[in-house]
Amino acid sequence: MKPKFRFKPAKAIAHLSARDPALGALIDRIGSFSLELKPAESLFEALLRSIVYQQLHGKAAATIHGRVLNELNRQGGPTPATLVKTSDEALRGAGLSRNKLLAVRDLAAKCLEGTVPSLAEARELDDEELVTRLTTVRGIGPWTVHMLLIFYLGRPDVMPTGDFAIRLGFKKLYNKRKDPKPEAIILHANRWRPYRSIASWYLWRSLDPK
Repeated sequence: MKPKFRFKPAKAIAHLSARDPALGALIDRIGSFSLELKPAESLFEALLRSIVYQQLHGKAAATIHGRVLNELNRQGGPTPATLVKTSDEALRGAGLSRNKLLAVRDLAAKCLEGTVPSLAEARELDDEELVTRLTTVRGIGPWTVHMLLIFYLGRPDVMPTGDFAIRLGFKKLYNKRKDPKPEAIILHANRWRPYRSIASWYLWRSLDPK
């Protein structure tokens, strides 16, 4: 089933435009909020993909990710249990670096022990709890969890100040001469609550070449 947002985009846009005229002008220029959530059968699958894609260009990452999934499918499918059964040699042969191999092993272990919740459980946990639990996994930091919250779970009020493009978009929109510090963005973004994810999406779109 296609994932859906739990908020009304029109209401979020009206709120943001009323609270921040500069952002409102950007929204008018870009148009409707058209983010589509990424489907995932589990947090394991979503985080596995995130680990594989780290520090790689899209095409190379997609190739390695596909090879890893092929290896897991040979064991029965992309689950923590099948990753445990898959040999280091097979995963390294698929293209995983040593550090990423250690990260996906830790991800599988923490899924099986319950530190990483199921997708159904994750939908009932608040953002802070998910950040706390998921960042215990090797190779998973706050930025990765913020992307998961926005693009997979559709959480409306995430402020990913660790994202370079967010800082650049903020700098350009508000004509800042110096690179803004995360604290300054968070302070300004209080007016965007409870729709900071939607504001972030517009900051990302503001950097599109078109």
